[in-house]
Amino acid sequence: MRNMLLAVSICLGFAAGGAMAQSAGSKATVVDAKAAGQVGEQGDGFLGLVTGSAPPAVKAAVADINAGRAQAYKDIAAKTGVAESAAGEATARQLEARVPSGGYFKPLDGGWTKK
Repeated sequence: MRNMLLAVSICLGFAAGGAMAQSAGSKATVVDAKAAGQVGEQGDGFLGLVTGSAPPAVKAAVADINAGRAQAYKDIAAKTGVAESAAGEATARQLEARVPSGGYFKPLDGGWTKK
């Protein structure tokens, strides 16, 4: 339990500080794609394509950011002893709270929901 709390604390820092690796171009592309309803946050802590399809630049930006998140979750898991998936899910809970009105979130056990 202590390790899980530590992981959540570290994830909060990543989510709040934007410390996950990503290029400025990828971030800008994903921000625009989120506003257009093409990309949303998922319950596993990764980005997903809301419609299942998107322009190649959007797909590449999502892949870039997701790769950075995967590395961050791996690092958190190594430091805290929790599973990488638990680190991602803890971050997802924070990211879900920050999804703006009109944005999309997909819980682990469901489909895309528009806020």
